[in-house]
Amino acid sequence: MMSRLPTALVVLLLVGPLLAGLAGTLLPAFGYLPALGGQELSLRPFRDLFATPGIFRSIGLSLGTGLAATALSLAMTMLFVASWMGTPAFKLVRRLLSPLLAVPHAAAAFGLAFLIAPSGFLVRLMSPWATGFDRPPDLLILNDPFGMAMTVGLIMKEVPFLFLMTLAVLPQTDSFRKMKVTATLGYGRTAGFLKACLPEVYSRIRLPVLAVLVYSTSVVDMAQILGPTTPAPLAPRIMGWMGDPDPAIRFQASAAALLQLALSGLALLIWFLLERIVNGLGHGASGRRHRHDRPFNLSVLAGMSIVVGGMVAGILLLPIWSVTKSWWFPDSLPAAFTTKLWTGLGAVAGAPLLTTMAIGIPASLIAGVLVLWHLEANTRARGVSSAEKAAFDGFVFLPLLIPQVSFLFGLQVLFARLHLDGTMFAVGLGHLIFVLPYVYLSLKDPWNELDPRFAKIASSLGSSANRIFFKVRLPLLLRPLLVAFAVGLAVSVGQYLPTLMIGAGRVVTITTESLALSSGSNRPLIALYGTLQLLVPLIGFSVAAAIPALLFRNRTAMKVIR
Repeated sequence: MMSRLPTALVVLLLVGPLLAGLAGTLLPAFGYLPALGGQELSLRPFRDLFATPGIFRSIGLSLGTGLAATALSLAMTMLFVASWMGTPAFKLVRRLLSPLLAVPHAAAAFGLAFLIAPSGFLVRLMSPWATGFDRPPDLLILNDPFGMAMTVGLIMKEVPFLFLMTLAVLPQTDSFRKMKVTATLGYGRTAGFLKACLPEVYSRIRLPVLAVLVYSTSVVDMAQILGPTTPAPLAPRIMGWMGDPDPAIRFQASAAALLQLALSGLALLIWFLLERIVNGLGHGASGRRHRHDRPFNLSVLAGMSIVVGGMVAGILLLPIWSVTKSWWFPDSLPAAFTTKLWTGLGAVAGAPLLTTMAIGIPASLIAGVLVLWHLEANTRARGVSSAEKAAFDGFVFLPLLIPQVSFLFGLQVLFARLHLDGTMFAVGLGHLIFVLPYVYLSLKDPWNELDPRFAKIASSLGSSANRIFFKVRLPLLLRPLLVAFAVGLAVSVGQYLPTLMIGAGRVVTITTESLALSSGSNRPLIALYGTLQLLVPLIGFSVAAAIPALLFRNRTAMKVIR
């Protein structure tokens, strides 16, 4: 019974707020919320919603950009793995992409905006000698009506995530040996991987891919920075309606939140249909080996280089802009620098920074303790079936498979009824819902791959189960534990909607503040907040690397092999 307690607690922690939030959104969507004057059920919120100008274009934008970003991110990741796995280029990209996973979406969007805007770094580099521009061109690159800039931003952020998920499953699928077998049969690298490895690899990363799809169809922070505005995609419009003081608009916002849920569900159905189509195409046997795929592989490498290079360049622009005093177009570099914002950091961003840390550190610690408790209980129980483990994995992914905007409004209403809205406790709980899945993903594989003979030897020497946990497993897993904590902190730093909605505007973090500044024109200040969003996760990962290196400096087997 006690072995099931941590599992039940984690499931309750994840599913309880989801159900409460969805219920709190459902009733106002049908006009019932006595606190706002809605005393009876009605379809009027939906009639008002579908009568809103541009609503169907907003739906189309969310659906189209979400599907395109997910499909292109997955295709680029799989083709790169197929073409370059095991090569020096693959190892280089792996080293560059791993840190990019910790970059919050808003910071990545700011970096991309500084890079590709009409007055951005790329146009400055080409002006005036190549373009003839002596002032920023009148081109709608950011906030374009088709959402192309937003799609590019999503691809640059999701490719590192899918790539690292793929790296985690490659050893489990025996892909390296299968590639050697297909090579002996005369297949090219890409064709061999697609035929022999892709089906199993994809089945193991399917849940992360679906999470990317749901996120891409309901993204708010990136859409506010890079997305269209006339009209905006559905999720940012919902956020605008939720902040409206008119109660009728709040009911309409709840109806739109349910529509967002249906839209993301439709995207999943379309994706499942595409899976069946691709699976059917894969059954054809033409006999072609595609041996001469070198030009194709080089084009894939070029595409991945653009993604990595664009992301890195955008990130580097953030600290440069944060110390810029004057940078006139078309100069390629700033004319003057200043450290005014950084020397006055306490006054400018001290409070949001402390709030970010005060929420992120406890949320990551609690998530780590819960995940460790669950894994240790499962190890001691020894009777947990693979079906139960798969079901638990599904529950853990649930918060990532439901659009945030669809249940956070209900959660906001619930916390308001409990008089907890706008408190650090409520916001921290909201962050924990999204931090816990990533901490679990970071710890699950290292825990399962830990050699069980260590515990058996300790047990044969008379150690108790608790002593084995504290004296054997925790020290051996110190590095992944610290990495999981750093991942949790990075996820917490990037949370925009939970902070904004549950915090009711009274809890301000560096992410919510940076989004509030995005509509202004103070680039150095925006860059300062974007840089802080990078620095907090970077400090977390640096600590995660430094502590094991210091503690295990005299233990060769505990060092990372590069």
